[in-house]
Order: sequence, then structure tokens, then C-alpha cells
Amino acid sequence: MSSEIVVVPHTHWDREWYEPFQRFRLRLVALLDEVLDRMEREPDYHFTLDGQLACVDDYLEVRPEHRARIEALVAEGRLAIGPWQILLDEFLCSGETIVRNLELGLDRADKLGGAMMVGYLPDMFGHAAQMPQILRQAGLEHACVYRGVPAAVTTSAFAWVAPDGTEIRTQYLPEGGYGNGAHLFEEPSRLAERAAEFTERMGRWGPGPFLAMYGADHSAPVAGLPAMVRELGARMDTLDGFISGTTDGLPRVEGELRSHARANILPGVISVRAHVKQAMSRAERMVERYAEPLAALWGAEWPGRFLDMAWWRLVDASGHDSVTGCGVDETAQQVAARIAEAEHLGQAVRDLVTAKLAATVPAGGVLVLNPTPAPRRSVAFFEVGGYDGLGVPAQTLEYAPTLLFDEEIDPAVALSFIHGTELYGRHVTGWEVEDGVLTFTVARESAVPFNRADLDGSLDGVNRVRILAEPRRTVAALVEVPALGHRALAPGGAPAGDFVPVVASGQALDNGLLRVEVAEDGTLTLVAPGVRIEGAGRIVDGGDVGDTYNHAPPAHDLLVERPESVEVEPVWSGPVVAALDVRRTYRWPAHGGHRTGEPDPRAWADAPPEDGPRAVEETVVTTRVELRAGEPFVRLAVEFDNRSTDHRVRLHVPLPAPATGSLAEGQFAVVERGLSAEGGCGETPLPTFPASGWVAAGGAAVLLEHVTEYEVTGGELALTLLRSVGYLSRNRNGLRPEPAGPQLPTPAAQSRGVRRVTLALMPYGPAVPEAAEHFRHDLLAVPGAGPADLPLPDEATGLEVRGAVMTSLRRRDDWLELRAVAHEAGTVRVEGAFTEARRADLRGRPGERIPVTGGTAELPAGAWEIVTVQLR
Repeated sequence: MSSEIVVVPHTHWDREWYEPFQRFRLRLVALLDEVLDRMEREPDYHFTLDGQLACVDDYLEVRPEHRARIEALVAEGRLAIGPWQILLDEFLCSGETIVRNLELGLDRADKLGGAMMVGYLPDMFGHAAQMPQILRQAGLEHACVYRGVPAAVTTSAFAWVAPDGTEIRTQYLPEGGYGNGAHLFEEPSRLAERAAEFTERMGRWGPGPFLAMYGADHSAPVAGLPAMVRELGARMDTLDGFISGTTDGLPRVEGELRSHARANILPGVISVRAHVKQAMSRAERMVERYAEPLAALWGAEWPGRFLDMAWWRLVDASGHDSVTGCGVDETAQQVAARIAEAEHLGQAVRDLVTAKLAATVPAGGVLVLNPTPAPRRSVAFFEVGGYDGLGVPAQTLEYAPTLLFDEEIDPAVALSFIHGTELYGRHVTGWEVEDGVLTFTVARESAVPFNRADLDGSLDGVNRVRILAEPRRTVAALVEVPALGHRALAPGGAPAGDFVPVVASGQALDNGLLRVEVAEDGTLTLVAPGVRIEGAGRIVDGGDVGDTYNHAPPAHDLLVERPESVEVEPVWSGPVVAALDVRRTYRWPAHGGHRTGEPDPRAWADAPPEDGPRAVEETVVTTRVELRAGEPFVRLAVEFDNRSTDHRVRLHVPLPAPATGSLAEGQFAVVERGLSAEGGCGETPLPTFPASGWVAAGGAAVLLEHVTEYEVTGGELALTLLRSVGYLSRNRNGLRPEPAGPQLPTPAAQSRGVRRVTLALMPYGPAVPEAAEHFRHDLLAVPGAGPADLPLPDEATGLEVRGAVMTSLRRRDDWLELRAVAHEAGTVRVEGAFTEARRADLRGRPGERIPVTGGTAELPAGAWEIVTVQLR
């Protein structure tokens, strides 16, 4: 029977986790030194390098002289590298980040001799529904998975089917996952016995040959392994060499893999260190929906290197022990810095392009850009000078101070404040001396030259200096902007175009599409045609004595859901934007594990004190309730200073109708889920799930700014705003029987300090996907920077997409490359200034030509098909 065993030596390399990246890299270099030496000494040795090129890159940065050794082993088919750049968490990044990850890994592997053509996903905490389509469109025919496989799978291979119908042969790793053969060679004297045990166990999953994954976390294979494999009569190979075949006759599994039946999927990583998830989503949006499309359509030279650097950092941050937040605090800090750099790079590219466009708009004007691929009428926020109209409906939100400085001071000292024409962050536009007072006027821009010598002889008797700024105000304007295009506004002219104003009356807001009322307890009532949602926005605080991997409530939890007091303050009254601030004061336990006076019999956390009052933190939760003209949803910004530990804060939305499940937008798909989760491995299967752009249940929808954990419970949709925990993994977690890692303190995972989450509520309906696009992608406004007498430029359209949701737009050589996902079967229509069009795969390799008529290309697409089109 041993001849049926195929041994695949490998290491599973967590790039950063319970130690930060550079400390793990030191160990990686030593391990790969050993592996290369051993493979060169023993020609039968094969090795699979964990499916991620990051291991190779991290090694070669330290040992660049060993590149030829790696290339030689790859060429011989003995060292399998790629296809991923990094082993990611599939639910905590965008679909486009998944694509760029695979693109980077395959391209890098090609430069070293070629990638392993298996979508190796050994340790992800569940798998996204569209992964089969992503792999197939990148040219991979096979996947290999461990966690998340449902109990219905009783064979070692199955056909995994994406929402569009794409199916891919998938190797399952039963009986121990990526370490199912780790103990096969521990005792050389018992090789035959261990082989027999292994084939017996694996035989339950179908006929041989049986895959023995010989490796573990951060480990190198044992010396003399080829000889022991030969003694068994087994075969050594790479994973690429083992996996083959088609999906014919295999059982089918559709959609995402998030079952707890066979292994822990550790769902608490969705909500721990929520600020890192916020930053990741913000950086992804900046790069993929602002920087790249703007540069592709309106930039000059393509800033490819800057964008590449941004994507490298996003991909690196998407690691399954990185963005998840389940590492030590030092790891989380490094991940956050990486994400911030990606956002900064995206901002730099965005600003480079908008500066070029702003130069075509006269100073005092404003350029408004639309990041969505459809014409849009939305609210834009910006500053303007003076008090003239803008030719569009507008509302002044705030006036900037005009008196910046007024003191008795030596004028020579005041002159030292001036650098060129800059004074107090603005530019000098004029000056005068009167009655012993030297007055400067300043503005954002100035065409007036300033020379200090001009003041010589004018300062006698001056003992006071005043600095006056031009009148400026922050406005909200309702602007119509073409698809992926821009429109310029200038002061002057009465508002054009009808609109339904937002009205604030007492503790209610109404824009004709949605009415929002604040109740006495600070919750909201939403009223729309045929729908009424009461009690929305209820805040519930409960204990959490779990860890970064799994939520666990105290044995005797105390839920705090009613505020001690409520205050409502008007902010803006319309007609473009109306808002209220709702301040609710709560008494939250200072330590979530100490919720009652009863000791915890299960010892999930330290026992509470023997006697005395429980410490509490008076916490004010401020919710900005904002309604804009023309929007069918109400925006909420929830903010509080978290001073408690070991607790979970959730926002609840009562459902207007009974829910049998939920819908959640994720990576190129909308996934339908039930009200429970499948269990079986020991980990308590909490029905908490991730949603990226929006989630809906029972007639209510929540629009999201970042990946958010949600649960449908008790007739309500509960969204996790914060989960505070103090350990990487607890050895005894009440909802998970085995440790998920070492029990190390993570004080920063308590997420103390000011926390702010924005989301939006609306009734569920066909308008939700478009509303989510608008909520996540605000109009962008930049001040004009051209000469004041420059004529206002005409509005311009970039690219319009119908029948699909755009996820990416960039330049690839001299082609414009658009990616979109069709939510329904039909025709995807693209309109713009192009004469050629062709399909492409996810690696950008061109496919069939698409006819173009009058700057319009049409192509059929199936439901949930990911469509990539190249245009020029």
C-alpha cells in the first residue's frame, strides 16, 4: 500500500505572526539555506515552497547570489514556487487585491522559471465564492484547500463551483491539513507501520494515490528523506506534480467555503483590530477606484512604478496572519504602516492627476470628479471664496475665520513670518498701513508679487499687525458629473436644476426618499414607501474573553444596551445636507471579563474580584445622523472613546420582516447565507460572517465602508463596531477547544482610544448596489489653480459602463484595461473614446476581439462573470 503514497515535502511559512516579519525572515533564510543545500546534495529531493513568492523574494533580498540555484531547481521541476505572491485572507481584502496578488506571484515566478499551477490555499480562514473563477481566469486548473470544507465532502477531491458556474478540480487536505504527513517519518524504525496507518486513514477519503503533505509551520524537512521514501516504496514530488485530473464524477460544492465541520475557520479575525480593516479598505479604494482610474483616463505619463509600489504593499498586508490582526502587536503595527504607505502612494498619484486638471480651472473655481462609471448627481464638499452662488444647489456648512492675527507686535518681527509670499500658510495678496496698524490680506493663491523693501519707510509708528484672510466657506453642492468624468464650477449664477431639498424638523430629517426620526432612546426610525424600520442604531456592549481568533462571551455576560442619557443636537438643516448629533451616555464595565459578581466556573478569563463594586467607564457614543439630497439612505458616523477592555460593541438594526438568511457583498459576488453555521470540528460555529460593501436581511440593508462582521440574531442585524481582546490566542477559549497559536499578550488589540465607524442604513431593494457604490466612493472636489481669467472648461466624460459593476480601471501598455462583474446575465456595454476592444484574462493576456461602433463596445456576460476588457 505504501506505493500509493506521494510525499510532498514543504514548509508552511507565516511571513509574520507571533513574531514580526524581520524576525521570521531570519529563520526563513536559515531554512532555505538548508533546503537548497539538501536538494543539491540529494537529487531526488522535491520541495513545495508554500505557494507564495514572498518566501523567495524575502530570501533573495538577503541572499541575492543564490538566485541561480533557485532557478536551476525550478527548471528541474523539483522546487515548486508560486502561484501567489502571498498567502492571503480572502475575505479581508477586495477582489481586485486577490487578482493583483495572483498576477504578481505568477509574473514573479515566471521570471524564476515558472509557477506551480495549483491554487494552493492551505491555511486561509475560509474561502471566497469566486475563487474558482479567479483561478481559472488566471490559467490555473486546480485548487488545494483545507479549512472551510463542508461535511458533505467525503472525498479527497471535489468540484468547487463559483457563482458564475466555473468549476475547478479541488484537492482537499483531510486528516491533518497541510501537515497530514508530518509524523510519517518521525521514527525510521516504524516506517512500514506508520505508512499502513496513513493509507488506512486516507483510504476513507477515496482510492489512492494518497497525498502526504510532509511539513509544518516554519520547519525544514528531515535529512535523509529521499532514502526513507524509497524504503517505503513511495514517491516524492511537488504538489504540482501530484495534482491532476478533471472534475468528471466528483461531488460538487458551490460557493464560499466557511464551514466549521472539518477545521477551525477562526471567524473572530474579521472583527479584531477593526481600525486595520478600515485602513485596508480605505487604501484599496484610494488605489483601485481613485488613483488608477484617474491616472488611466486623465493623467499624462502613466505612474506605473508608484502604483506598483502601492499594490505591493496592499498585497503584502493581505496575508492571512497580517490584515487579520491575529499576530502580536508589533506585527499589527508593521501591517498598519504598510497599508498607510499604500494609501499615501495612491493619494500622491491622485493629487498628481488632479493638479494637472485643476490647472485648467480658474482660481476661485472648483473641479468635481466622479469615480463611478455612470453619470451621477451627488453631493460634493469643498471650500470656496466669497459668498456668490455656484450655478448648482449649494448650502454653506461652515465659515472660515477671516481674522487670523491681531496683536501689538514689532512689525519687523511680523515681517519675519513671511517666506516669499507665504504667510500663515497662505499667500499675501495686499497690505496697507493706517493709524499705526499694518494689515496684510492673504488668500490661497496670489498673483501679487511681494517685496519687503516696498514697506520701507511705511512702518514708522506701526505697533500693531493684523492678518486678514479672504472670506471662505465650506459648502455642500449637489452636482451632476459625467461617468468617470469631471465638471468645473465657478462662483456666480443662480442654482440650476430642480431637486427635492432635505428638511430638518425637530428630531427628524426628510429628503422625500427617506424620513429619519430620532427616538427618545437615541435609536432611529426609518420610513420609506412601504417600509418602516424602528429602533435602528441600538448600541449593545457585551463581554469578550476570547482572543484575536475567536469571540467568547463570559460565562455570565452582562449586556449593556440602554443609555443613561440621550442628547440630540442639530448640526445642519438643509436644503442639500441635514444632520443631527445624537449623544448617548452608557456605563460600560471597565473589564468585560468581570461582568458579574459570580465567579466564572469555566475559567475562560481571570475570576472577578471577590467583592466590591464593578468598575465602570462612562462612555459617550456620538452618532452623526446625516441625510443628503437625492440619497435613499441615511449616513451614520458612530464615534466613542474606548476605555474598556475585553468587550464587544455592536450596532443593531431591527428587521422590518422575518429573515430566513442574509445577503452580503464580497469579492466579485453577493453571497446568500443562512442563519446558522455548520459545526463539527469543536470550534463553536457562531453565525458571524464578513461583508465588504453591503449586507441585507429581512428588508433592511446596511452599506459599509470596510469589511465588517455581522450576524442575524433575534430578528435584528448586528454589526460589530469593535472587539477588544488582550491575547493572540487563549489556551482555554470557551468557544474553541484548542489553541490557535501561542498565548501571548496583545494589549494593543484592546483598541483603546477614539474609534469611529461610518455606515449607512436603507430599506433593501434593487437600488442597494448602486447606493453602496455612491456611499463608498464620494465625489472628489479640488480647487481651481489656473489664472483667474481662464474660461471654465467643458465637462468631460471618461468611460461609462452599463450592465456590470466596475472593480478596476488601469493602463496596460497602450491599452486601457477595465474589469467589472456582471450581477445578472446580459450585455455589458462600455462607452468611451476608443476604437478597439478585446477581452482579456486576469493576467492581461488578450483574447477575442470585440466590435466597436461609435465608441461603444458590447459583450455578452453570464451572471457573476468577471469581465476584463482592454480598450484603445
